[in-house]
Amino acid sequence: MTKKAELHYNGKIYELPIITGTENENAIDISRLRADTGLITLDKGFKNTGSTQSSITFLNGEEGILRYRGYSIEDLAEKSSFLEVAFLLIYGDLPSKSELDFFVEEITQHSLVHEDVRSILDGFPSKAHPMGVLSSLVSSLTAFYPKSLDPNRSKEEINATIIRAIAKLPTLAAWSYKNRMRQPIMYPKNELSYTSNFMHMMFGLPTTEKKISPVVSKAIDKLLILHADHEQNCSASTVRIVGSSHASLYASVSAGVAALWGPLHGGANQAVIEMLEKIKQDGGDVDKYVDKAKDKNDTFRLMGFGHRVYKNFDPRATIIKKAADDVLNELGINDPVLDIAKKLEKVALNDDYFKSRGLYPNVDFYSGIIYRALGIPTDMFTVMFALGRLPGWIAQWKEMRENKEPIGRPRQVYTGSNERKYISIDRR
Repeated sequence: MTKKAELHYNGKIYELPIITGTENENAIDISRLRADTGLITLDKGFKNTGSTQSSITFLNGEEGILRYRGYSIEDLAEKSSFLEVAFLLIYGDLPSKSELDFFVEEITQHSLVHEDVRSILDGFPSKAHPMGVLSSLVSSLTAFYPKSLDPNRSKEEINATIIRAIAKLPTLAAWSYKNRMRQPIMYPKNELSYTSNFMHMMFGLPTTEKKISPVVSKAIDKLLILHADHEQNCSASTVRIVGSSHASLYASVSAGVAALWGPLHGGANQAVIEMLEKIKQDGGDVDKYVDKAKDKNDTFRLMGFGHRVYKNFDPRATIIKKAADDVLNELGINDPVLDIAKKLEKVALNDDYFKSRGLYPNVDFYSGIIYRALGIPTDMFTVMFALGRLPGWIAQWKEMRENKEPIGRPRQVYTGSNERKYISIDRR
């Protein structure tokens, strides 16, 4: 028997179908609500509104579950590479050995960007935020590949656009860093892995060959996997709604980068390091700031602890904690800021106040530590996030287009003035 909800309004009863997902999530289908009743729903921030049906990512915040296409994040982070996970998200299944080899080779061969992109890059001041630079450079790819504007192009041409986006984003991301540092750009090297190549372009110099530690490369690869998708978050929803207008993939991803740039979305790991710096500048007394965090009347907040979606623990944090420990041991860094981070971590994992409230160290806490240890500036942290999130954005865009979803067009409840008589300017 089909489940239905009843809406009693204006003396009538309306039946609304209940949609059940494969993980037994239930949703009231209000697709015909306005047509049948004249009503709309009001849900600020869309916290209770499902904008689509998706088969990409399952997230259960209460139980700390995150799965890509049905595969647990724990298995994928341990057993797969980032590009293997990217293939899974975009095409729906884990690739065979031959499929993965071909996928990696295609990406490798398209990692170069048009030389004219350098002219665009040169137009930015060195103080330009790397996320602004990245968003602009990604959007510019539409000019170099105008066929991407055609919403009716073949599947092969769409796939070529996807390959170019994955291949070129590390180059553009690294170049945004080089612009920030006012260093000469580095070109990709085809003999390197996806992650190692990115690190080479980030930290290499024409005068010095950058050696990439396997431990560091593996840690970054895991971080990218953990950030690859996270259901209908702000940036993913932005990519879908921009793409719903039949905008190009590059324009849609550029919009996703802009959404991620906001401090309420992608800036959490940057906020972690800024908090640790503040504690250090104030003498490094961790206990003092733990007490401030517990004080209801104190405005201080511990950044990188707890999560608005995961209510008990962040499954990604457990995975990346080990990677963070491995990186710190590998590099042997002596950094007072990271020492403060270790002390805070110990408190949060053992103090009943934090444990009872689910204020565990999350993925942003550990990713901030890793990036700090690698010498990545804080304003590049969100760029690293974007690099990882790219496959998810592409998968969301591709699913939306293949399902022929309508253009996004939210409604509103108007609260402005009623009709007013126009008064000429000489009488106002």
